[in-house]
Amino acid sequence: MAKGGGGGGGMLLPVSVEAGKGNGGGGAGGGGDEAALFKGSAMTRRGAVAALSYMTCSVLLVMFNKAALSSYNFPCANVITLLQMVCSTGLLYVLRRLKIISFTNSEPSVPSDALFFVPFRILLRTTPLSLAYLLYMLASMESVRGVNVPMYTTLRRTTVVFTMTMEYFLAKQKHTPPIIGSVALIVFGAFVAGARDLSFDARGYAIVFVANITTAVYLATINRIGKSSGLNSFGLMWCNGLVCGPSVLFLTYIQGDLKKTMEFPYLYSPGFQAVLLFSCMLAFLLNYTIFWNTILNSALTQSMCGNLKDFFTVGIGWVLFGGLPFDLLNVIGQGLGFLGSGLYAYCKIKGK
Repeated sequence: MAKGGGGGGGMLLPVSVEAGKGNGGGGAGGGGDEAALFKGSAMTRRGAVAALSYMTCSVLLVMFNKAALSSYNFPCANVITLLQMVCSTGLLYVLRRLKIISFTNSEPSVPSDALFFVPFRILLRTTPLSLAYLLYMLASMESVRGVNVPMYTTLRRTTVVFTMTMEYFLAKQKHTPPIIGSVALIVFGAFVAGARDLSFDARGYAIVFVANITTAVYLATINRIGKSSGLNSFGLMWCNGLVCGPSVLFLTYIQGDLKKTMEFPYLYSPGFQAVLLFSCMLAFLLNYTIFWNTILNSALTQSMCGNLKDFFTVGIGWVLFGGLPFDLLNVIGQGLGFLGSGLYAYCKIKGK
């Protein structure tokens, strides 16, 4: 875990910056906290905490976003994305100004810019990551709207294929046959589950697959640029906000989303405002845990964690939002996907 610099005596929040080497290894060195979960394990205890934190935040965020876009029929997904960025960037500014957090691996060796807290050259270096984040946020938010929650989570599992492809081309990272087999099982389960989706929506399915591609690009970019930028998780989030915030604001303005938001009938409803508030809070925590988990473990592990948490997302989404009649083939497909996720987790814990 990085030691935060920047002066001040406040205890810093956990901001891991150590990169896992090879096939998703955890941070090297350290004491008991860095010890593997089991002998021969490729995942440390800290990596496991990061993975569990991500899964918890992700499940809750999907529920609140779905509530805003479907239950309240809020028409402007980009506005929610903008609010999440503004809240995250504002909170990061306050925490950094109070020296509760640091944005860099080693604060004394990386001078802070008076305005941006990070050197401008590093801000430019992280621009590809920020653009990938922008596409990921916009596509992911819109993909929640057109597909019921169980099928949304099922289709999102195919992200692992795109992630493996991106890791191979960007980092030349190869995976063992058991890992490839578990991923193939997940994808097969997704196709089985989707074969009998009675609420099939071609546009909704297409947007989900676009979201899968942008997610894979984003995670692989974190793994490549994030580890070499000199920034920790908070620093990467800060740069994303600085670059993407103005772009999303411009996009919402030219599309007329800001006007639609002001005319939205539930805008001043306490329930709707509570949903937006929790959505913004969870988006901040989710972004942090994505960086934390990806840097500690690997992009593929991060993607697979998204599959493991789907068990809870499917169950809760089915109860709260419905949209998918019971079908044996769909249940079998869901089960195959969860089995594949479990096999992957076993292989990673055992270091195979």
